[in-house]
Amino acid sequence: MVGFVGIATAAILLATIGSAGWWSVRDQQESWQFVRGEQIRILASIVSQSAESAIASNDLSSLRRMLIEVKQRHELSECLIALPDGRVLADADPTKITLVTLPAKWPSGPVDESVNNEAAKAADQITISQPLLIPGRGAAMLKIIARTATGATRLGETAACFGLIAAAGLAAMLLVYRHMRSKVLTLGLIRESLLASQGGSASRDALTLGADLGPEAMAWNTLLEENETLRNASVAARVKSSLGNRREACSDMEHACDALTVGMIVVDDQARVKHVNGAAAVMLQAQRDQIIGQEITKLIDDQSIRDAIAAIVAGSGQRRTMEIQGTEARGGGIMRVHIRPMRRDDCSGALVTIEDITQQRIADAARNTFVAQATHELRTPLTNMRLCLETALEDQDSDPNVLREHFNTLNQETRRLERMVGEMLSVAQIEAGSMQLSNDDVRIDKVFEELETDYRQQALEKRLTLTFDLPPKLPVIRGDRDKLMVTLHNLLGNAMKYTPSDGKVLVAVRTDPSHLIIEITDTGIGISPEEQQLIFAKFYRAKDARVGKIAGTGLGLALAREIARLHGGDVAVQSELNHGSTFTLTLPAQVQAQAA
Repeated sequence: MVGFVGIATAAILLATIGSAGWWSVRDQQESWQFVRGEQIRILASIVSQSAESAIASNDLSSLRRMLIEVKQRHELSECLIALPDGRVLADADPTKITLVTLPAKWPSGPVDESVNNEAAKAADQITISQPLLIPGRGAAMLKIIARTATGATRLGETAACFGLIAAAGLAAMLLVYRHMRSKVLTLGLIRESLLASQGGSASRDALTLGADLGPEAMAWNTLLEENETLRNASVAARVKSSLGNRREACSDMEHACDALTVGMIVVDDQARVKHVNGAAAVMLQAQRDQIIGQEITKLIDDQSIRDAIAAIVAGSGQRRTMEIQGTEARGGGIMRVHIRPMRRDDCSGALVTIEDITQQRIADAARNTFVAQATHELRTPLTNMRLCLETALEDQDSDPNVLREHFNTLNQETRRLERMVGEMLSVAQIEAGSMQLSNDDVRIDKVFEELETDYRQQALEKRLTLTFDLPPKLPVIRGDRDKLMVTLHNLLGNAMKYTPSDGKVLVAVRTDPSHLIIEITDTGIGISPEEQQLIFAKFYRAKDARVGKIAGTGLGLALAREIARLHGGDVAVQSELNHGSTFTLTLPAQVQAQAA
């Protein structure tokens, strides 16, 4: 649009200047022709008077010089005097003179009296014939022909002047056009943005103009920002109002239902959901607004539950309770579903409650496993003790060395039972949050002497190489000696238990200024990387088939780490499957040290 207006304006400007120039040149040309004609007529009158006098006095030489001078001075094409018979008496061009001497008298001929000093105009010249009357001799004719192009230079200057004016006008028009185009372009873009907004494009990014388009674009962007702010505020107000109305509409009973951890669904006589609380929506993995009004059969996959609900809605079913296994798509787990009728005078419905009992079942299974494993663990030392006692009673007179061996076995198994019972009590204290430490000075050298005594015989029986790598001096630490012994027994006992025959177990101790570090390394079956953190959970046992053949409760490592952390330390593991494990117990140490 701006381009069209600019071109039209430029065309009108050029047409106006061209027309004015043409009219001016034409008027100037006509004026020049008129002035030139008047000039030639006056010249003819003056020359005719002088010529009459010269001819009357028979002075042809003066007459002929006069014509030459007049022609040259006034830029004439021709200037001559001829007799009526056509003979040229005088001419500005001497070669055209046909009458050398002036006769005394010449015959009279017709003289054109009608000319009356009127100029005969040609396309580019003026011709004037002036009659001469010479007394006593006759008539003659003065003929002057002059060009009209004498003012062509001025006409060219006039045309050039109009051309310069037109060029200056076009340049000024171009500047104005460019300025107006930048302004109108911004307005055009704003118009397009308004049309786009009316067409449904409400995106601020689609309507924003570039900041380089000027103050109009900045003002437009400011309006867009304010409009978006107002729109967002309006939407927020509507949402807040809607939520407020919803809260006001909710009754205390609905709030109570939403606070329940048990999912609750109310079904009408068409098996459609009338109400659902938040817990049920989470269990069904759907939005509450999407559940309301749907058929319950589209939300529950189990066919037995569908049949039970359909029977109650039809008026022929009774309350039922069932447990189902959740699908993988809904997170798995075990759900307990209660279905009860809700009968009224005009129609019937059903109340469906859903309870997630997955953790309860896991806890029950872990408890049963623990009881079974603990029973098995307790049976072994009791059996050994019973056999030793029976042998001692039957063979009272046998070798004292044999009796001593039986009594040592009884002592070891008794201490084993004591440790197992202590572990169970410690786990119970951990669960109850009541475990406390009886802190005292603990001599580490004595602790390792006792450990070596307890496990040396077991290592010999299993053909294991048990090595203690102790520094010359060991620190005295502050802690609960009995519980630390439980930790070390669990770590070293696991190393002995899960290392095959002819393997190696190394107990290495090192110290730094603030810590005592105990590393128990074995060449046993190892632990997979994904299970290295799970083994510290209560009741957890590795999934390796070789572990299932070895008795254990799954409490030892959990108890060891908990005791270490109560002392301000920790237990960490590094292991490679089929290449052994290294358990590192870190405890805070005092500066004081004792000789090993």
